Parts: sequence; structure tokens; C-alpha cells
Amino acid sequence: MTEVRVGIDVGGTFTDVVLSVPGDGRVLHHKEPSTPGDPSRAVADGLAAVVAAAGLSPGDLTSVTHGTTIGLNAVIQRRGAQIALVVTEGYRDVLEIGRSRMPSSFDLYAGKEEPLVPRDRIVEVAARLGPGGERVAVPDDAELDRVAAALTAASAEAAAVVVLHSYTDPAFEEEVTARLRERLPGMRLASSASVWPEVREYERTLVACLNAYIQPLMRDYFDRLAERLAGIGVTAPIYIAASNGGSLGLAAAAARPLETVLSGPASGVMAAARLAGAGGAGLDRLVTFDMGGTSSDIAVAVAGRPEFTTHTTIGGLPLILPVVAVTAIGAGGGSVIWVDDQGVLKVGPDSAGADPGPVAYGRGGTRPTVTDCYILTGIIDPTVFLGGRMSLDADASAGALAGVAARLGWDSGDGEAAARAALAALRVATAGMATELRKTLAQRGLDPARFTLVPYGGAGPTHAAMLAEEVGIAHIVVPPTAATFCALGAAGADLRRDFARSIRRRLDEDSAARLREILAELADRAHRWLAAQGAATGPPELLFSADLRYEGQAYELRVPLDGAALEAGSVAEALHAGHERLYGFRDPEASIELGTARLAIVAPTGEIPPPAVPRGEGTPSTASHRSVLLTGGRFTARVFDRAGLRAADRLSGPAIVEQDDTTVLIPPGWSADVDSAGNLHLRRRT
Repeated sequence: MTEVRVGIDVGGTFTDVVLSVPGDGRVLHHKEPSTPGDPSRAVADGLAAVVAAAGLSPGDLTSVTHGTTIGLNAVIQRRGAQIALVVTEGYRDVLEIGRSRMPSSFDLYAGKEEPLVPRDRIVEVAARLGPGGERVAVPDDAELDRVAAALTAASAEAAAVVVLHSYTDPAFEEEVTARLRERLPGMRLASSASVWPEVREYERTLVACLNAYIQPLMRDYFDRLAERLAGIGVTAPIYIAASNGGSLGLAAAAARPLETVLSGPASGVMAAARLAGAGGAGLDRLVTFDMGGTSSDIAVAVAGRPEFTTHTTIGGLPLILPVVAVTAIGAGGGSVIWVDDQGVLKVGPDSAGADPGPVAYGRGGTRPTVTDCYILTGIIDPTVFLGGRMSLDADASAGALAGVAARLGWDSGDGEAAARAALAALRVATAGMATELRKTLAQRGLDPARFTLVPYGGAGPTHAAMLAEEVGIAHIVVPPTAATFCALGAAGADLRRDFARSIRRRLDEDSAARLREILAELADRAHRWLAAQGAATGPPELLFSADLRYEGQAYELRVPLDGAALEAGSVAEALHAGHERLYGFRDPEASIELGTARLAIVAPTGEIPPPAVPRGEGTPSTASHRSVLLTGGRFTARVFDRAGLRAADRLSGPAIVEQDDTTVLIPPGWSADVDSAGNLHLRRRT
């Protein structure tokens, strides 16, 4: 059977769908307006459209991988399930105390942050482990009857169970949870160690609570998604993109939905890493720039490997699960342009979203957005938006931005005031993004001038050159499917899951033996998990690592380990080498503390080969010309159709390259050429 894979990414404004037929090299893409009331409707409509464009039927699909931000939005907007928390006696305040940090150190009026679980739905239980795993308190039947009654009275839909030091003996916490399940058959209960058995009580408690908080919502959505896709004839297995850049089966995602909260951004970064590894783009150090309708995100990848982190935040709450390191840096195409009470031009953070969307959409929006600015400056042609499927109202954009110009006191009477306000707004948005990008790279000790920018998302290619000029990046690579790049990343996502178990011992031969035992247990769990997913096309890879530190250090360093060499000496050398690489020195005389053992299983699901673009003659034909307002004045830009570009074609700015789902701006002082895979390379002329 011919392999036909589909990747889907649901965004705030558009739902992106990519269909790949690796056997003949075809990659088709489609953008469908999102339906926030029921995201699965846009998924089904977009999938049906791209399948029809490929001349196939939904029954021909062999896999569907779906990235979603439903769980993330539920956390941010605090609209998850009504959950309860069962916690060791004496630790009822674990969520309120947190890490004892103020939301804003310099705001004397900052209010107390609301905990995810209110105090009246937190129930204490007489169950406790010591730091060495010894059973300090074991609840009897009467105690568990009392806890079950309290949970029933709280009318909770789900509950998390957290026993102090449960990472040392996850089985004990699961025993307590199982005994509570017997008493509460209608309630979903999960032990914290079964979700993520890592040290740090507050963070582990949050992980368990967050998973319970979004689980009912996500289960309902996954059921609705499966039903809707089955209704249009899809029989292929459905996978959900994960925050670690991989994917997992629908049942696994329903059981652990927290692993999917950052799936969309992670999928795009992994697609960029595969682009770098394909060889055609010639990339080694890259910054990804994902600009969609609501926000813009960046990530860093070196030698084709993206950065991962276990310290990120969602909705202001710390998350310790492994995720691709993505940083939000600014506005999106739907971000609102406004003037504050002091007469200062601002961009965002409010977004027009998919409904009503930018003023030009004609859906009732009255506040101008970044997209309206692209239209008024001439960068976007309103008649060819989405390949002509969606006509935009340029006059409406002009009227809305004229109001912004008036608030700024710009009323020149020459008809350019609104366009100048649009250009100023783009410059403000760019300056904000550049500030955040420089800060993010500086924290890693990286120089932006040594990196290549890979833009994607609907607005990424449009804004990429403006951002690159501002931060000093001289090379940009725009993939052929840039506007639907996260969906492409989902279509090519390997199966992946991360496992962890904290140890907290001084490193010696005994603790090294314990490390080997734990990694073997994790490997066994990983293989059993993979067998339940059932879609790998090649042998899995096991990635071993551990968090280590010199005794007395405040923070641990994650270092990769050789699974075949886990003696104390080799583990110590891994820390010495990693510490020397990062900080410039090693301390071979210091005692070493072993923190958390980690294992990731990665199983390939098949490559999506890059397209082969026929070679051109070097000088593509110009489709038209258009006046654009850019920094430096008005220019007449040549306009090219990307579908007509061939390998080795060369362009010089000012120019615009249009495709049916995005627009690439090549400003004055920049040139562009096309490689054999259809990637468009923009280079700043010296």
C-alpha cells in the first residue's frame, strides 16, 4: 500500500494541513480558517480539501498526526476541569507556597496568584515516604474512607495523588491511589509518580494536577476528533504531536495529555532540524522563527539538533517535562495595533484571532492588526490571499489605520498617513521581536550574526527580512511549505516518549549500579510503551542521560550517557566533560551528586523526502510589479510566483515572492536564490 501521511496543526487563526506521499515525493498543503468553537470541524474540512486536491480519498491515508494547543489554551485561560488534590498530611499549602516567589518583585500592588487547585479541594492523607524511600506513614482503611468522602464532597471530576518523596518508591503512591479508586469508581485519579516521578514536590505536584486539569477536556476533544474523521472516511491511525518533538498514539495522548501542550511549536522546530540535516539547505546553526496569527516564537538548533529543556512555563506555571525549547518573542499577524493614553504606538498583546480576525477579513473586526499593515504597505496583495480563496478588504484596513494615524497626530492630507502608521507599526513589532531574540541568544552566549534564520508560519516569511536586518542576521532560508511548516513537522514526527526517575545519591559504585537498574527499568517501560503505539518503521533508539552536579552546586547539569558504559568513572567523566564545555573548567577532586536518570525512546516512522525542483535558467520571469512602502521610502518591487521558481534561479530586492499561503519579502540590499529542494535563500548583500 502506498504510504500517505497527513500532518495537522491547529492555530488560533488557521488550521494547517500537509499531505505527504513519500513514494512519489508529493507534498501538498492547505490552510483552513480555524473554528474555535469546535477545532475538529476545521481539521476535517481542511483534511478533506487536501485529500481531494491530491486526487485521493480519506480511506487512502495511512497515518494522521495532529498537533493542538487546546490543552495549553485551557491552562492559560484557566478553563480546565474541576479537580482535587490529595497530598501528604502537613503539605496542604504546597501549591500556594510554591517557590515563595512574588509574581512581580517591583510591583507593590501585585495580587496573590490563584493556585491551580483551591484550598477547599485539597485533602490531606496520612501517607508519607522518607527521603530514602522508607514508609513513614501508611494509611489504613478508615483514613482512606475519610479521604474518599472528602473528595466526593468536593464534587471533583478528577484528582491527583501526591505522597511526599514518592519518586523514591512510585509503587507506594500507586497503591494508595488504587485503594482510593476502589472507593471512587466514577472519578479519575492519578498518582504523581505515574505521571512524572521527579524530585521537587511543588513541580511534581503541578505536573500531576495539570495533567488531571486538562484530561477531561482533551479526552472529549480526542473522541470528537476520532468520530469526525471517521465520519469523512478516515480509517488510518491517529497520532498526536508531543511537546518533545515526537508523537504518541491517541490513547496514550488521552492518558497523558500534558505531554501535548506545546506540540505545535515543537513540530515546527523538528521540521527545521530535519531541513538542516537534509543537506540541501546547508545549515549548521539556525534560529527558527514561527510567526502565526497570535504570536511569534523562536528556537535554536545547532548541528541539526534542537535544544530541549525541562524548565519551562505554561500559563505562568512551571513545567518540568522535557520539551523542545521554544521562546515567545512577540506579535503575530493578528496582533492588534493601538495607541496608548500617552500617544505611544503599541503592537499587541491583544490579538484579533480567527474571529473576527484582521479588519481586512471583513468579519466585523474594527481594530487594525499586523496583517492590515502588510496590506497597506503593499507587501501583501489582498486579491491573492490564500491563493485567491479569501479576498481581503484593503479599504477597510486603510480606514482602521487612518484612525491610528490620527491618534498619533499624523494627518498629512496626502493620503499616506495611514500607510506611514502601518510601516511604523511594523517597525515597532520588529523592534520588540529583535529585543527578545537578542536577549534569548545572549543568555546562551550566542551571536545572531553566526546563525541562519528559518521563518515559517503564515507571517514568518513576510516578516523575516525585517527581523534579520534588525538583529544582524545575513542569511534566511524559507522552506517551500513555510506557512504550514508545523503541520509538515507533525507529518514527519517520530514516535517519542521521555521517561525519568530521580535517585538523589552521591555518585559511587553502588549508586552507579542503582542507576543501571533504573535505566533498565525505564528501558523496559519504554519498549512496552512503543509496542502499544504500533507505527514505527525502524528499530528504536534509546537516549540515556542523567542530571549531575558537583557537591554543593545549586543546579544540575544534564549530560548524555553511553548506555553501554555506566560505571561510576564513566558517569563522572561525562559530567567533567560537560562542565568543562559549558563553564571552561572541571573539578575532578569534587564529589558528584546523582540527581535524575533520564531515558528517551525514539522510533522512526519514515522519512518525508524533500521535493526535487527542476533546474531553471537563473532568471525567472516577473509576474508583475507593485509599489511597497518600506524603511527608506517607496519602492517598485518585482513580484514573482513561487510555483514558477526553479533551482538556481536568482532574484534581487526589492522583490516579493508570492505563494498561495504566504508572501516572502526581499527588501532592497538583499538577494535570493533557489536550491535543488526549492528552499529560498535570502542573503544580505555586502
